[in-house]
Amino acid sequence: MTRTWFITGTSSGFGRHLTEQLLARGDRVAATARRPQSLDDLAARHGDRLWRARLDVTDTAALRKVVDRAFADLGRIDVIVSNAGYGLFGAAEELSDAQIDAQIATNLTASIQLARATTPHLRRQGGGRYLQIASVGGQVAFPAMSLYHATKWGIEGFWESAAAELAPFGIGVTVVEPGVSRTNFAAGGSVLGASLPEYAEGPSGQLRGVLSGELPPLPAPGDPAKMAAAIIACADEDRAPFRLTLGSDAYALARAALRERLRALEDGRDLAHSTDADDVTAPAPAGH
Repeated sequence: MTRTWFITGTSSGFGRHLTEQLLARGDRVAATARRPQSLDDLAARHGDRLWRARLDVTDTAALRKVVDRAFADLGRIDVIVSNAGYGLFGAAEELSDAQIDAQIATNLTASIQLARATTPHLRRQGGGRYLQIASVGGQVAFPAMSLYHATKWGIEGFWESAAAELAPFGIGVTVVEPGVSRTNFAAGGSVLGASLPEYAEGPSGQLRGVLSGELPPLPAPGDPAKMAAAIIACADEDRAPFRLTLGSDAYALARAALRERLRALEDGRDLAHSTDADDVTAPAPAGH
């Protein structure tokens, strides 16, 4: 059965891979990008199965207009993919106010506003699927990436809550958590804060060396085409998996982080319970 998808950030990376694979299998795609002409080759090959619109996702008014126009032109849209985003690297002190605002606006606020804009349409049509391209960086954190992690942890929290709100309307949600993949994210898709000498010998300076090519690149085990295929397959499932971890590095990092978080929580069990009011029944000892 032919399905219709709405995808942001389709000029490169996962957005481009998803668009190519979906069109190749016969689906329709409403593709948005700041440079929709980057999809001219796909338009020539697939004709009116590719609907295009220029969109800067940080322009909320424009986003709403594009969403409304896509539903008006295409009728039912089965899957919404929030994919547009980029990385902001550098120690928190090295980042400018404008860089911080732009990172949050693109990676976090725009995803929330896309959900808000599309939800009324999905409700009226009786359901659909929402795919949030997030990152394993929403489960783990590394130095010199604090603002990037803030947006990815933020969107995880948003969907933890909003997914339960949307479930009664037949709208399924999947948060996709890729590891490092062989896209242009680290090079062409990233922004660096100003370099402060105080951080030159630390993680921020090392990351700059990697991005500039002065140091060896980070391992990138993920194949973006395979990841895109897995994302499409998950949307074809009857029940939406809430999280989709992609890449061996993502699995190992998330597993280790969650184990450590659980260990730390359990270590603080007695202290947590000791702060209850006196009339609260004491819990059974651990292990019972």
